[in-house]
Amino acid sequence: MKRIFIAATKQNDGKTTIALGLIFNFQKVFKRIGFIKPVGQRYLEEDGFKVDEDSILIEDTLKICGIKCKLKDTSPVAVEKGFTENYIAKPDRKPISRQIKESFKRVAQKKDLVVIEGTGHAGVGSVFDHSNAAVARLLGSKVIIISSGGIGRPIDEIVLNKALFEKEGVKVLGVIVNKVMPDKFGKISRLIRRGLKRKGIEVLGVIPYNSSLSYPTIRQILEETDYKTLFACSDAALDNHVAKIVIGAMQPKDAEKYIEDHSLVITPGDREDIIRLTLDLYGRGRKIAGIVLTGDLMPEQDFINQMQQASIPVLWSRQDTYAVSSVIHDLTVKIRPADKEKIETVKKLIRDYVDLNMIMKRM
Repeated sequence: MKRIFIAATKQNDGKTTIALGLIFNFQKVFKRIGFIKPVGQRYLEEDGFKVDEDSILIEDTLKICGIKCKLKDTSPVAVEKGFTENYIAKPDRKPISRQIKESFKRVAQKKDLVVIEGTGHAGVGSVFDHSNAAVARLLGSKVIIISSGGIGRPIDEIVLNKALFEKEGVKVLGVIVNKVMPDKFGKISRLIRRGLKRKGIEVLGVIPYNSSLSYPTIRQILEETDYKTLFACSDAALDNHVAKIVIGAMQPKDAEKYIEDHSLVITPGDREDIIRLTLDLYGRGRKIAGIVLTGDLMPEQDFINQMQQASIPVLWSRQDTYAVSSVIHDLTVKIRPADKEKIETVKKLIRDYVDLNMIMKRM
């Protein structure tokens, strides 16, 4: 049984996305694949257990290709509030190690490959004696390090993380550099390969940044905030993706230039001129992702009726326009099972830009 540990140089480098892409592509070679995220930091309550958010998303997504995972085992350790304080006060690494090993044993049963996802950089978890490097060693896994686009900083961070893994006796298979801006792709791919080769590190892939993967949906905005819908929305409307945020704080004639397809219009609830413009653009064929009404303000009922008839999702918030736009801009977008286009994009990116044969050879 083969195993591979997906680590990163920092948060939001794309570990979960790349883990999914590898699993989907490796299905052509390995019939039975398992997944585990031994230590999770962002957890949810599911079936009475505290489970890492990424594990839930991956479990639901993998059902698409017939891969079944038990949530309790895919996320054995959830770092809840007070976890580290309690450990420092009374340290005992054995129960945590035992919990991880037992869950891994169940996940790995009758599997050809197990993909293990880390959390953060190689040293995360050291405070309770279970850094990513230590967990990779505990599970006897080799590692792929994920970094995001650039040259100097990624190389520095990759070398540092590799040193931590090697200190634990863990072999690094190579690195995948993710989210490289397309206009700099050729230059960065060439230089980072040359720079890492000097350090004896294999580059397994360089992936261009794809903006569509960072687009939130109306559904995710609702899940991640306390905003409310003014009326019931269809599933299709809730799955509208937001490619652009437009702040409706200008005159309509000026705002019209900025409201493009898949725009989310954020405007005070009493700016009926902006709401009227948005409805007019929708009537002319513009694809409006949704509207967020801010400032604890409401338009006239006639406008609400028109938005409902147009099937434009309308959210309402007590926050001011600036606060709402900041919250939505800063959302960490995760791929969900309903995001079929994103899933296909991830499959293709991994297939086209990652050397899957090299990974299998090195595993």
